[in-house]
Amino acid sequence: MNLMAKTSGFMAEFKQFIARGNVMDMAVGVIIGGAFGKISTSLVNDVIMPAVSMLTGGVDFSNWKIVLKAAVAGADGVIDPATEVAIKYGSFLATILDFIIIAFAVFCLIKFINGLHRKKEEAPAAPPAPPEPSAEEKLLAEIRDLLKNK
Repeated sequence: MNLMAKTSGFMAEFKQFIARGNVMDMAVGVIIGGAFGKISTSLVNDVIMPAVSMLTGGVDFSNWKIVLKAAVAGADGVIDPATEVAIKYGSFLATILDFIIIAFAVFCLIKFINGLHRKKEEAPAAPPAPPEPSAEEKLLAEIRDLLKNK
């Protein structure tokens, strides 16, 4: 069968897809989004959560949890925290707050960009140039000017 033609056609189409500008823009957006995610996570964990912890009497918000099964001590008498089974809702709440901050920042960015687009659309367009006179009109104007000069 003509399997090579299909593969090369698919690969050619894939290459064309990757070469489009909007795919490159999307890749840049994903990279910047990842970096922004780290910034917002730091904001939540290092700035907001300590303030919330102060309001709750010094309790570390990220350590809030419901213990379903307590950690057990090993043969050496040391408690192994990996054996604990718990619902860590404090960490979950921190993640939700992180998401809300990212969503708000993206909303503000989109609102700003849409405002720029609206200003461009609202700006009055330059009036269109009057149409160029036809060859007949040019010739008649020339004749008129010659008759005026005589």
